Amino acid sequence: MSRYLTPSKVALLCVISVYVEGTVPNSSAIPVLSFVVSNLFPPDHTENGPFKWDMHHAVSIDQFYEALSAHVSSIPGRSVWDIFLKKIWSIDSCDALQSYFENISSMLVKTREEQLRDRDDGIAPETGRMLLSRSSPLGVFVRRAQLEFTRLQFHDSVNLWKGFIKYRLETYRAWARKNPSAEQTAVDINLLELGLAPSSPLAQVMYDNIMEGSEDDIIVSTKDVERLLEFQVGELQRLGGRVPDEVKVQLERIISSGVTIPSLSHYLRFLDSWRAGDYLSAFDNLHRYFDYTMHSHDRSFYQYALLNLAILQADFSCYSEAISAMQEAISIARESHDMNCLNFCMSWLYHFGKAFPQEMAGVQNAGRLGTEKEGLAFLKAKAKETEMWSLLSTTLLSEAKLQAQRGEGLALAFENIVKASHLNVTKHLKNSMGPLLLLQISLFARIGLTHLSWIQCEVFRECYADKALLEDLLRSIFRSCQILAQKGCYKEAIARVNEISPEILRSMKANQHWIYLSGILELKRQLHRNNIESAESLLSQLQSIQLPDVDISSNLTLLEIELSGRKGEYGHTLQLVEDAAQPSQEENFDIVSQVKLLCLKVQFLIKMGQPHRGLSLAVRATSIAHRSRVLAGLWEALCALASVLLHLEEFEACAEIVESIMPQILEVEDSDLAARSYSLLADANMGLAGKLLKDGNGDPAGKDYMTRALEYLHSACDGFEDIENLTGQCETVAKKATIMHLSGDLLLANDYAAKYLDLRKQSGDTA
Repeated sequence: MSRYLTPSKVALLCVISVYVEGTVPNSSAIPVLSFVVSNLFPPDHTENGPFKWDMHHAVSIDQFYEALSAHVSSIPGRSVWDIFLKKIWSIDSCDALQSYFENISSMLVKTREEQLRDRDDGIAPETGRMLLSRSSPLGVFVRRAQLEFTRLQFHDSVNLWKGFIKYRLETYRAWARKNPSAEQTAVDINLLELGLAPSSPLAQVMYDNIMEGSEDDIIVSTKDVERLLEFQVGELQRLGGRVPDEVKVQLERIISSGVTIPSLSHYLRFLDSWRAGDYLSAFDNLHRYFDYTMHSHDRSFYQYALLNLAILQADFSCYSEAISAMQEAISIARESHDMNCLNFCMSWLYHFGKAFPQEMAGVQNAGRLGTEKEGLAFLKAKAKETEMWSLLSTTLLSEAKLQAQRGEGLALAFENIVKASHLNVTKHLKNSMGPLLLLQISLFARIGLTHLSWIQCEVFRECYADKALLEDLLRSIFRSCQILAQKGCYKEAIARVNEISPEILRSMKANQHWIYLSGILELKRQLHRNNIESAESLLSQLQSIQLPDVDISSNLTLLEIELSGRKGEYGHTLQLVEDAAQPSQEENFDIVSQVKLLCLKVQFLIKMGQPHRGLSLAVRATSIAHRSRVLAGLWEALCALASVLLHLEEFEACAEIVESIMPQILEVEDSDLAARSYSLLADANMGLAGKLLKDGNGDPAGKDYMTRALEYLHSACDGFEDIENLTGQCETVAKKATIMHLSGDLLLANDYAAKYLDLRKQSGDTA
């Protein structure tokens, strides 16, 4: 088939001919021209709706009817649709089609040379006729169509004619009804002159059962294939995922029709193989694409080949090769002054260093990138110079995340978020809204405003899920599931995880993310149920999936520490805490993780009977969280400090600390933290009651403390029950039984003791 022309473009030329002939009145000119121009220069489908790829791969005849039938022409009793039908049926043979293309230049204003030649020959300029400017959109289309037709081989022009017959065939009855005096067959006027029917042997040989209208004969040009490939590549780069099966079927049918496939098809195969985890095919198709590209663009695309190669190598854990390729891409981009490529390479290298700091140690030590802040400052400056607003927005968010991780102040972090948000709104950067909302979700969770974090998750889900990157969408879903799980809403969390379409998860990396995130939720639930065997199996499976996301992998480290603690291996648990805290001096270490690890260490030191060693650690965790304004971590650190004071028999101080922060703890909406806090209050009140009863002073006051402790235990038990924490339920029920026994209510004490045994049995069955 041809490189540019298709039957639908011939039909568009006919509409332009109708307009030039003056049969379209002024009242109908704007909608008719709008229809033509919108199909010649289609809008960006990624922003204005889905890409429609019908059987004709262009404008269907029904779309012509919808656009033209509603407008009357300057000929009485005829609509623009009727005039259009007369025009397309006036092309009654392959020879007529060739004559039409030879004469379409008459619709254009003559060139200066032609006008000078006509003046020398004494030919007066034409007047009273509408002509198209040669540089206008319609004029450019007419000129290109004529040029492309002259380039066609004979068999391609015949195929174009056959395709045009088939394209207009369904309008034959409508044309014949409006033009009863015209003599013409539905196929070729030459058959009528020879007295042959369309079913005659000669017609069958020439037109090969064209009247049957088989859908297997694809009428498509190379330009249309390029549009399809460009759209698919854009979608894969923007959202991730793989090529849909229906698109693959279309491409196979196009290839089988004999159309010349652009080299971009190799890049599409590269992206699809990459998402599928086929390293060898991806590597081969990448080389093929850029081998073709070098022939047409010399070395101007060489840096992009290296850029893609570096990303591919990094995705398959070939980190040294990725760094080497990216450094070469940076060097060539600097030599060729390609600032867009250079800025993207620097941005990728910065984020790669955040994910794999050990791999970037050599580059950092060589002083090629400078410090992290210098790298962000460089990216901000270059993004402003080149007006790469998407990069500037991403850099502002990276700076805000860095400030939050280092505890440099929430005000600065939110200032950068506001700047990025303003940039996204004013520059219409819809793709940058995903990272912005994810950062807001994280920051609101840090300061203990879980309800605002949940609202941001819902905003992401309802408004930006279809425009966001697939990885950002999975992170948003995971964060919302975490919020549901920490409140004990496991069914809702699992339902939300399972809402993700399997079609989206066809990509290997996306599928790994989904397995990893859903596995972490299930691992947390099994730990609460004290199901050690299932938890160990899940942990080993999740550890085999190496995701280059520090934020997600840190969750698995904390769960591994919790599993070791539940098994009673406190020495090994403390060693795991120490190992996890090793990167605390690295630039990418998060303050939240540091506070969490300190609190865990305090918790296990108390279980080992060494609360005095945990006092300084608890105070340190509290100081770090307060200085960094990590409020959710601050409440947990204060609970750890209160636990140390409890075991040092400072019951009054313990109760005062926990009671003062209890409203903020409830605001975090973490059932585990709330239940542990209520349990601390119960223990502190029992300690105060025990002191009074031991001294023999204030027996009624001691009973008041015991009553208050029982109420706190009820709340703690409810919290542990919400998250299915069997160990916590056993402890609180045992404490209830003890209080009832001390109070003299043996009946209730026996009931609580029986419930405790049931819980122990249930916990023992699952252990």
